[in-house]
Amino acid sequence: MKRVRKFSKFIPYLYFITMIAYWFTSVNSSEGITAYPILLFGIPFIWQLIKPSRKLNFSLGIIFVCLSSYGLLAYLSDTFEIITFSETAKRFFILGATFVIGNLVMSLWMVRNSLKQAF
Repeated sequence: MKRVRKFSKFIPYLYFITMIAYWFTSVNSSEGITAYPILLFGIPFIWQLIKPSRKLNFSLGIIFVCLSSYGLLAYLSDTFEIITFSETAKRFFILGATFVIGNLVMSLWMVRNSLKQAF
C-alpha cells in the first residue's frame, strides 16, 4: 500500500504525457512534420517526473484547471444548446467530454498534491 501511495502522485503527469502523445500521433498522421511542436507541451510534465518542483506543479495545475473549466463550459453550452455547433464539432464534443472531465480531475489532483505535500 505504501508503494501505491508513493507513486500515485505521478499519475496526473503520466496522464497528460499520454494525452500529448495521443494528440501528437493523431495530428502527425494527417499533418506530418508540423505536428512536432506539440511534443514541446510534454516537457514540463516530464520535468516534473525527473525533478519535481512544487511551484511548477502548482502552476501546471492552475493552468490546466482554467483550460479544463473553459472546455467544460463549452461542452455544457453545447449540451444545453446555448450556442449551435456543426455536426463535426458535436462528434468531437462527445469524445472530448471524457478528455475534459479527465483533464479537470487530473489538474485538480496536481493542485491538491502541490498544496498537500512536498516532493
